[in-house]
Amino acid sequence: MIAPVPVRLMDERMTTVTASQGLRASGVKSKKGRSVIDQAAAVIILQQALESERVSGKAPGEGVEVVI
Repeated sequence: MIAPVPVRLMDERMTTVTASQGLRASGVKSKKGRSVIDQAAAVIILQQALESERVSGKAPGEGVEVVI
């Protein structure tokens, strides 16, 4: 049996756009940027989650039950 792991959903809309704009602003060329865009978006999602938790004192996102 697998032990339950808490899962929380975060809103990730617009993070790819934000990451793309940030990479462009920092001078990353478009070909190089495409290879790291998902990584940059993941960083933004994590930063938003941590900031949300810091400000509210609550776990970020919406808890969901996962049944396997």
